[in-house]
Amino acid sequence: MPSLRLRLAIATFVAVLVLASPAFAGPPLICHPFAVSGEPLLPWTESRNWHSPDRSYDVQTLTRDTLELLSDDAPVLARMENLRRATIYAADRPDIGVELLRAVMARIETVAESSPAAALAWFDAGYLVESYRQFDVAQGYGMLPGRKRWPLLSGQPATLDGYALVEKAIGLARDQRSEMEFAASLMSHR
Repeated sequence: MPSLRLRLAIATFVAVLVLASPAFAGPPLICHPFAVSGEPLLPWTESRNWHSPDRSYDVQTLTRDTLELLSDDAPVLARMENLRRATIYAADRPDIGVELLRAVMARIETVAESSPAAALAWFDAGYLVESYRQFDVAQGYGMLPGRKRWPLLSGQPATLDGYALVEKAIGLARDQRSEMEFAASLMSHR
């Protein structure tokens, strides 16, 4: 019969195994895919890896494709996953990354603040800015070895604050406010 001390050690070990949750590392906007069921998304490979873009995807169409997916009826979680994927695609093409950021930012200037689309336009702009910022953090920590490093937000004002843009979106939102607040909470975990 095992001693009391050994039984206690075994019980503790089993409890730790049962109660332990996986540790998630890396910037949350980039390194943790969002489960979206039935919503249209940018192409991706089937993988458990956070960085699994479809190499056959024509990145030249990224801006157009992303804007189409950010339609007024797209749920916030689908927007988050599409912007995460778009950021990863844009990281390989600085010119496309700048084009995408300009296009998404331009939407906040062209939509009336009183329209239902305003909150989504502000959300998308803020989320993309912070996704770019968190991707830069991932590069800084060497999470993508062997890649040439370039900051996605290069050439942008240092005062560009995606979190503030998302806060504005939350203030304008009539629907999906809790999902936007969830996104904002992930931005604070830089």
